[in-house]
Amino acid sequence: MLTDVDLVSVTPVEERYLVRQTESVDIPGIIELCTHVYPESVAWSAEQLESHRSIFPEGQLVVIERETGKLVGFAASLVIKRDDYDWGEPWRIFTDNGYFTNHDETGRTLYGAEVMVHPDYQGTGVGSELYRSREEVARTLNMVRIRAGARLRGYHHNHKTFTPEDYVKAVEKKKVWDPTLSFQLNRGFKVVQVVPNYLRSDSESMGFAAIIEWTNPYATVVT
Repeated sequence: MLTDVDLVSVTPVEERYLVRQTESVDIPGIIELCTHVYPESVAWSAEQLESHRSIFPEGQLVVIERETGKLVGFAASLVIKRDDYDWGEPWRIFTDNGYFTNHDETGRTLYGAEVMVHPDYQGTGVGSELYRSREEVARTLNMVRIRAGARLRGYHHNHKTFTPEDYVKAVEKKKVWDPTLSFQLNRGFKVVQVVPNYLRSDSESMGFAAIIEWTNPYATVVT
C-alpha cells in the first residue's frame, strides 16, 4: 500500500498502475489481453510465455491496475547481438518464432518483441510505463540500445497516397500520425529502416514495419 511519504514522489500514473516482472499467474491474463489487442491474430501461447520467463525474466513485464488487479499491459524483450541479424528479416527471425530461444546474454541490444495495452486503457499512461520500464532494464543491463519493429498501424489508411518509406517520413515530420510509430518517436526512438513482411498477417500495417532504435546514454564500454 502506498504511504503518504510514497505519494510525494509518485506520479498519478504510478499511483494507478503497478509495473512488475511477468509471473506464471499472469499468463492467462496476457493471453486474454492478446484477444483484445489482436483479435485477428493468434495469441501468444502459454508455452511461449513460459519460455520467455525461463530464459530472460528481467525482460518480461506486465502492468496491473492497482484498484482492480486487472492486467492491462504487457511487454516482452530479449537480448541479441545486433550484427548477427539482417534487419530486413521478419519478426519471427528475431524471436525464434516467438520462443526467445535465440536470447544471447552476451549481446548489447535489447530487442523489443512486444508491447500491448488493453484498448480501454490506451492513452492513460500504460504504454509510457512499459517503455520507461523497458528503458530501465536496458540501463540496468548496460545495453547499448533498444531495437524493435514498429508496425505501421496507420498505413492501411494511407497506402494509396504514400509508399511505406514516404509514409514513415511523413510520420517523422509529424505530417501524419501513426498510432504506434508516432508514440515511439515521441519516446526518443529513431527510425533505422523500413522493412516489408515484418508481420505478414497484420492487415493494419500491410506487413510493413519501421525498425527503430533508442540509444542508452548511460551505456559503458565492456572490456
